[in-house]
Amino acid sequence: MFKRILRGAVLLLLFAAGAAAAQQFPLKPITLICPWPAGGSSDLVMRAFAEAVGRQLGQQVVIENRPGASGTMGAGALVNAQPDGYTLTQLPISVFRLPHINKTPFDPLKDITYIINVTGYTFGLVVRADAPWKDLSEFVAYAKANPEKITYGTPGAGTTPHLAVEQFALEAGIKLTHIPFKGFAENMQSLLGGHTMALSDSTGWAPHVDAGKARLLATYGSKRTKRWPQVPTLLDAGYHTVSDSPFGFGGPKGMDPKVVKILHDAFHKAMDDPKVLAMLEKFDQPVIYMNGEDYTKFARKTFAEEKGLIERLGMAAKN
Repeated sequence: MFKRILRGAVLLLLFAAGAAAAQQFPLKPITLICPWPAGGSSDLVMRAFAEAVGRQLGQQVVIENRPGASGTMGAGALVNAQPDGYTLTQLPISVFRLPHINKTPFDPLKDITYIINVTGYTFGLVVRADAPWKDLSEFVAYAKANPEKITYGTPGAGTTPHLAVEQFALEAGIKLTHIPFKGFAENMQSLLGGHTMALSDSTGWAPHVDAGKARLLATYGSKRTKRWPQVPTLLDAGYHTVSDSPFGFGGPKGMDPKVVKILHDAFHKAMDDPKVLAMLEKFDQPVIYMNGEDYTKFARKTFAEEKGLIERLGMAAKN
């Protein structure tokens, strides 16, 4: 009897201590993993969020860059992280896609606590200004006449910029040669240096397009951008390829719901921060809000949809 009472008292104390810790959270800096190289659009947007969230929480939010694995290094890091709210990561769409292509150290349906979705990307197909193709139809015509001759760079195999082009190419009846990079900076340098002939990526290319150094052939969203209304979407051009690619932030499985709410509320308020909004506008990223519950539902739905896409493209992992 005494042992049962003692055990119950210990459990009660542990519960009380956990509740108190959640109320005081955060007591130290938070690590926010950016699964892309420093200096790219994702990195800069995340740093704006980190600064704004840090002000909301009264603690520093430190960006840790872990590029590679098509943007899934952060999700992989969550598997061995403590579920205490001090390790978070950005969750690009590739988190739901890559497990269907390769074996990954994480399961997006079991190993992640989805906190909040905040925005999405504007992707585009870009060539150098001196490229022989003035529009997408000329690009397609050349590719049909010269199978696999056009090389195009992306921020990694299995990323949305990669699969969107593969989906478009399949429908257009063309074959291109994919060159994967670890992030935008390498991708853009390769295009401008003449090492690759086209680029598929998020809008870090915008200054080069606006400066006349590169040409935007198409964007991949559900509608044309405000910044380049004259440029068609792939859908406008007759191809059923659409991607707004929402992304948000998550932590390890098993997080205290009270800590999740604190983090959600801080990120939600940061979405209205003028510096964050300015950075989103700079990179043509729309505000796309989902709370934790809706983001979890989105994760399950997207995971199933990506499986179908990967199978259609013939890229599914062989068992």
